[in-house]
Amino acid sequence: MINIIKALYYEICSYFVPQKVYYEITGECKQCGKCCNYMYSYDTYTEKEFKIMQFLYPAYKRFYIKGKDKDGNLIFACKLVTPDGKCSVYGKRLRMCRNYPVKKLSRKITLHEGCGYKVKDIKFDDYLK
Repeated sequence: MINIIKALYYEICSYFVPQKVYYEITGECKQCGKCCNYMYSYDTYTEKEFKIMQFLYPAYKRFYIKGKDKDGNLIFACKLVTPDGKCSVYGKRLRMCRNYPVKKLSRKITLHEGCGYKVKDIKFDDYLK
């Protein structure tokens, strides 16, 4: 009897769980340098927070605030990118640069036009196939 009640409870709860969507990155880098000249930080919302981040992590002094997008989010760029889009300290680049872009994301991102990477939506139904 308890198992039937549990099964009914879980069945009812399943109707209130929103479908999660994850995003997967596929493709390869074309070494154009666009991502180094126009990037976001999801943890930094103000110039003051950016200055604190640079103080706590001196390696981040290589970045500067380039401006804001249409939604008011800060846009960052790297000072160490050469005019042809290459990293001038490629062998000593930060871990975040080496790992860009992460292969799985929990939010949709927009990549630069002409980027070799593509964002693919992964829905729960895709796991079932």
